[in-house]
Amino acid sequence: MYQALKNKKKALAVVGLGYVGLPIALEFARQFKVVGFDINKARIDMMRRGEDPSRELDGSAFEGTDITFTDDIEELRKANFFVIAVPTDIDEHKVPDLNPLKKASASVGRALKKGDYVVFESTVYPGCTEEDCLPILEELSGLKMGRDFKLGYSPERINPGDKTRPLTKILKIVSGNDAESLEEIAQTYAHIIEAGVYKASSIKVAEAAKVIENTQRDLNISLMNELSMIFDRMGIDTQEVIKAAGTKWNFLKFYPGLVGGHCIGVDPYYLLHKSVELGYEPQVILSGRRINDGMPAWIAKKLVQLLIQKEKSPGQAKVLVLGITFKEDVADIRNSKVAALVHELQDFSINVHIADPHASPNEVAHEYKLTLVDKISDDYDAVVVAVAHKEYKTYDSAFFKSITRENAILMDLKALYENIDPQIHYWRL
Repeated sequence: MYQALKNKKKALAVVGLGYVGLPIALEFARQFKVVGFDINKARIDMMRRGEDPSRELDGSAFEGTDITFTDDIEELRKANFFVIAVPTDIDEHKVPDLNPLKKASASVGRALKKGDYVVFESTVYPGCTEEDCLPILEELSGLKMGRDFKLGYSPERINPGDKTRPLTKILKIVSGNDAESLEEIAQTYAHIIEAGVYKASSIKVAEAAKVIENTQRDLNISLMNELSMIFDRMGIDTQEVIKAAGTKWNFLKFYPGLVGGHCIGVDPYYLLHKSVELGYEPQVILSGRRINDGMPAWIAKKLVQLLIQKEKSPGQAKVLVLGITFKEDVADIRNSKVAALVHELQDFSINVHIADPHASPNEVAHEYKLTLVDKISDDYDAVVVAVAHKEYKTYDSAFFKSITRENAILMDLKALYENIDPQIHYWRL
């Protein structure tokens, strides 16, 4: 398979062209013949014009690529190596939503032929590829895995907004259903990944490796969040505590904050779901999730307390929230805990203004029923800096004083500022 792809005698298809799928499709297309498939026709039209709907890649990323963008399932039949990179989210009950993954599996199943390969990149719980997706592939293709086609899993490791560690510079985990498939899949990915590949012993091991990467980070951040709540009651600056503790060589410097996005705030629920299904309810993982999911409410309550201390009525207060994307310098608003914080503040009848130079006003309105302001005013009772966008790092006391009323509050959730004017009540996680 690898040699046929390398010689362009066979084509590779990437199904799902979002934050993960499009970068990998374009990178493969620099070396192989690629079919880029997505069910969203509007996105396909943008990509045909050399535009990234996610606004992560510029036009140059499309240059020098051998790729056909399509929403026509018939085009998938021209491929022999399928990479499925659709999003895997959770529903309102924190239960894994496998519908996009199952639909993508069905699309590939209808295009599958003898000798083909299917590799999943979507984040799932251990066992999902073989227990949930494989039966769909076999049923709709009429083929048998191992005998007629090969199966693999290679978890995505793309970090949106990170320009220092692009896709090709990050070691890639690969796995296959047997030794032959593992070798072919490894060679295919190694052809584009400069950092190399790591061959996992099984598909389940590769799935588990991905899901615990973010579960570990989730737990470490939840510890810092819990400590910040404790230290706040003690009147201790958590950032100063971390700085002091960090002088010891084996102290891990994690920081408190809002845990949103598509990875850390979602992946642990996949592991939780599978664990409960097997009869074990995790204690530590569940506790960490409760703490991190509860941070928006805790921060909102803290701001209300500060407003009251300043003799400002929450119902008459005007608050500016700076940043609504899930992390700095990206346009991605998926699972933004800032939006949850805004809703919590609104529940206290606070008048909240939101500004973000990176977020799309239409996407924010559609996803969270919130409106971004075109221009910030000069009469805020409090300002909440929620995201560490590069634009916000340049702000100083003079700026905050220029947009606030007397006795204003500055909540710095990312600990961006030092030596803020005492006339402003400064608080940070």
